[in-house]
Amino acid sequence: MDVKINESWKAVLKSEFNKPYFLQIVTFLRTEKMAGKTIYPPGQLMFNAFNTTPFDDVKVVLLGQDPYHGQGQAHGLCFSVQTGVNPPPSLVNIYKELNTDIGMKIPEHGNLTKWAEQGVLLLNASLTVRATEPMSHSKIGWSEFTDTVIKKVSDQRKHVVFLLWGKFAQEKQSLIDETKHLVLKAAHPSPFSANNGFLGCRHFSKANEYLTQNGIDPIDWSL
Repeated sequence: MDVKINESWKAVLKSEFNKPYFLQIVTFLRTEKMAGKTIYPPGQLMFNAFNTTPFDDVKVVLLGQDPYHGQGQAHGLCFSVQTGVNPPPSLVNIYKELNTDIGMKIPEHGNLTKWAEQGVLLLNASLTVRATEPMSHSKIGWSEFTDTVIKKVSDQRKHVVFLLWGKFAQEKQSLIDETKHLVLKAAHPSPFSANNGFLGCRHFSKANEYLTQNGIDPIDWSL
């Protein structure tokens, strides 16, 4: 399978694309399509996070769990929705925290591409989902692929900030070498848990402080 992914990532991940688990993912997705299933995000956006944030540009990794499963929402960047779609509840809380933390004006859209273009890898643990069925592709092998992505960033880069929000993301902490990266943990921004430590975490200013201390240009979080 010719994976349409940025050349820098293709070089780092080349050994993955021919492994049995990845070929299984490809077969599964083809079978779903042949059965008439709608899969999000659209095929050309499946690797959008990688194509928008080349490997050598990664400054921050933000880990999500699953693409949005509603029509027109997912476009391959975690927590982000396509322009014209109202920001979902978790993203509304992210915006609230940005407003409190750095005074960012709350945007009316939910498209986070500007972050990705500056080096924020907006990575979902699963890169696809069946329409209207959350977590429907969470067991098809994607986690093996995205765990490898986290490990490669940890092993081959320095001074990256990993934002781990919620229990699921925090389970990935063991993949990260904390002697050369910053790991920031908080509750998930979902309305069910945001008040348990996400709101008030100040992760955005903390991330920029760390990047600046290490001679790396900070992220302009405004949208």
